[in-house]
Amino acid sequence: MSAQPTDPPETDLSPNGGAPAPPLGDPVRDWHPPAFPARATVEGRTCRVEPLDPTRHGDDLFAANAQDRAGALWRYMSYGPFEDPAAYRIWLEAASATADPQFYAVVDAATGRAAGVASLMRIDPANGAIEVGHICFSPLLQRRVAATEAMALLMGRAFGLGYRRYEWKCNALNAASRRAAQRLGFSFEGVFRQATVSKGRNRDTAWYAVIDGEWPALGAAFDRWLDPKNFDAAGRQRVALSDLTRPLLAAVG
Repeated sequence: MSAQPTDPPETDLSPNGGAPAPPLGDPVRDWHPPAFPARATVEGRTCRVEPLDPTRHGDDLFAANAQDRAGALWRYMSYGPFEDPAAYRIWLEAASATADPQFYAVVDAATGRAAGVASLMRIDPANGAIEVGHICFSPLLQRRVAATEAMALLMGRAFGLGYRRYEWKCNALNAASRRAAQRLGFSFEGVFRQATVSKGRNRDTAWYAVIDGEWPALGAAFDRWLDPKNFDAAGRQRVALSDLTRPLLAAVG
């Protein structure tokens, strides 16, 4: 079957002899700016993602982070590590009070304890863009199904609200974060050189994103991977998430 023709990019007619002007972007039809996300708990099978509360989550998070003996959690963060619970509580109180970033705790359903933090940030309803950031998953959450489900829950919530673009940005030297972005279905979009200064050092920032047209297939990939049938009796995955998401990537890097 021959390919169906597609509409060319919209153009304006130039007043100079009716010649076409340079192309414009495709019209954005039947879309309206979404609401600013309200703080809300999102429930999954292995975790729940709930608004960060220093009183309820502080002790659990500090204890979970303390499992990171080498301090790797904070290597690419612009803050931390924290010397004691009191210092961490000060940071949590400031973080939980901001509207953007909007911080969440990831609570492990198996233990009922908070084991990680993430946020929705750079929230731009007018353009339908939103970013996931400040991801700090303790060793108690890393490489767990709950870590992946937490990311899927936040992404699903953003697209469910009507956002068009969901971003992931990280230090370009953070190889683990870059691998995680691609595993989760974020397409590589480039590196912003000398983007910021973090802890007195240069930071080049790698950009990744998922757009709304990609979400149905990506959401289905998450559902397939998270299905309990995808794991054997020892908890080993039968199909890797990266095998499901790799064909959906617009670019790798």
